[in-house]
Amino acid sequence: MAMTIGIIGAGSIGLAAAKTLARTGIAAIIANSRGPDSLIEAIRPLGPTIKAGTREEAASADIVFIAVNWSKLPAAVADLPPWSGRIVIDANNPVEAPLFKPIDLQGRVSSQVVADLVSGARLVKAFNHLRVEILANDPRSDGGRRVLFYSGDDNTAKAEVAALIDRIGFAGIDLGSLEVGGKLAQFPGGPLPNQNLVRIG
Repeated sequence: MAMTIGIIGAGSIGLAAAKTLARTGIAAIIANSRGPDSLIEAIRPLGPTIKAGTREEAASADIVFIAVNWSKLPAAVADLPPWSGRIVIDANNPVEAPLFKPIDLQGRVSSQVVADLVSGARLVKAFNHLRVEILANDPRSDGGRRVLFYSGDDNTAKAEVAALIDRIGFAGIDLGSLEVGGKLAQFPGGPLPNQNLVRIG
């Protein structure tokens, strides 16, 4: 049975993830805080595999991308049904547009903060370190495949996300645990964001 996919957040990152999924014919439900009707125009160019839904519908999927502005994260995941071990992909960064001023996390890795907000989920950090236009475009480039880093504390969940990354054409690289890998890929502060790397072979 195919994995179902939801996306909470329909800003630039959420829509880029939806476009990447749509390019390979993978179905997903995308949701925002304003309701499905507000997304009709935004998702029309993506084709029939991407549908607008409620937060609850998106959150009930097997794999759920969360990609919202940092300050809106608590509200975006508030009052949702229990996660019950489903996979959450943390595609967020602890900054606020338009100034991109870093949020003070008191020494914690941002994914650890997100994990607390989605208690009961198996969290994997991914899809946060590439610029939107690169994430949305064909990952096959320069004779290879564009690299997508991921990290997490649950190896089975990471394997599922790695399989998805491979299916959409990227080359996944496991950075290890959230504490180690999440810090490497965190923007700002980590050395890996905005590194447009291609794996050859």
